[in-house]
Order: sequence, then C-alpha cells, then structure tokens
Amino acid sequence: MSSTSLRPDLAAIADMIRPGSRVLDVGCGDGALLEHLVQTKGVDGRGIEIIQANVNACVARGLAVVQGDADSDLVDYPAQVFDAVILSQTIQATEKPRAVLSHLLRIGRRCAVSLPNFGYWKVRGSLLWGGRMPRTRELGYAWWETPNIHLCTLADFVDLTRECGASIVEAHALNDAGRASRMDPEKLTSGYLGPNLFAQGAIFLLKKN
Repeated sequence: MSSTSLRPDLAAIADMIRPGSRVLDVGCGDGALLEHLVQTKGVDGRGIEIIQANVNACVARGLAVVQGDADSDLVDYPAQVFDAVILSQTIQATEKPRAVLSHLLRIGRRCAVSLPNFGYWKVRGSLLWGGRMPRTRELGYAWWETPNIHLCTLADFVDLTRECGASIVEAHALNDAGRASRMDPEKLTSGYLGPNLFAQGAIFLLKKN
C-alpha cells in the first residue's frame, strides 16, 4: 500500500515513524496505517481497537490487533515499551483525554496524535451563522449520534500537551484538501489565528519532557 492511498493524516503520521520501530496503534480502525507501516517500514506493529468488526478486519490483514478501550486498557501497558504510539482521530472520542494522553506518553518514547480542529473557520461559521452544531468532513456526525465527546481547538490541544508534561517535536496543519504543512505550535497559544482558524485538523508528534 502506498502512502498516497492512506487518509491524509495517516500518511503524515506514517512519515513520522522510523523504519524498524516498535509501534502501537491505539484505535487502529481497520488496520490500514498499521499494515502500511509493517509493509513499507518493517515496523514491529501492534494495535488496539474497540470495534470488533475492525479487529476482525485487522486480523484478516495478518496484523497483531486486540480488542480494547483506550480509556481503560492503556494502564496495563508497561512504560517505554514502544518506540512510537499512534492515536489518530480518537482522542476527542475518549472519556478522559488527559489520562489517555498521559498513558500514551508513558508507553511510547514518542507519540503521534491527529485530531479535528473545532476552531476551524467553517465550524465557527456554522455556529455563528447557522446556530447549529457544525457538520464538516472531519466532523461528519449529527450532535445526537457523534462519538466525539471532547472536541477542542488546536490551541486547546497544545495546552493539554503542556498539562501532560510533553514537548511537541513537530506539528502539521491539515488544509481543506487534506495536505499537511508544518506549523509552529507555539504561535497557537499566543493569539495568532493561523492554523487554529484555517486548519481543519492537525498532527502532533510528542515526547515526554
């Protein structure tokens, strides 16, 4: 599988993973990213996924994936056992984002997180002009059926990384077309609008201080 066939945020995450790494993909979905990393970078890949149908799809791909919940099962993993831990488009759907991120930073030497941006201008416009909860490509659920229970802006997420004692190694904004570009995370919390207004999502590579 080429990186161009991956979802844009997954392709950006794949570029962050070093060949031969020991990787845990939390909320790995159908295993597309994990399979790509195993095939193209020779990683020792493991996955955890809450939906049984997705676990079955991963196993059918020959991947080592178990059913589990990020909110309750990460506590069982030893510290620093993985070179990289991945959490893509999942942290906003967890019950305790701070606890989940703290576990990811404990388990892995580095942690790649992608998330939608609730500060995106189309989201703001939908609330301002439409007066209703927004629906975008990245936030494609009606309010009564969404799994996203802790939505945040990119600036909010940077604040969380600091609360968890993490350093941001690199950060990338995702535009409307899904293309990733480097951004300065320090500007997000300084009042500079930039990606916090115009990015529909982002990917952060973190490490524990």
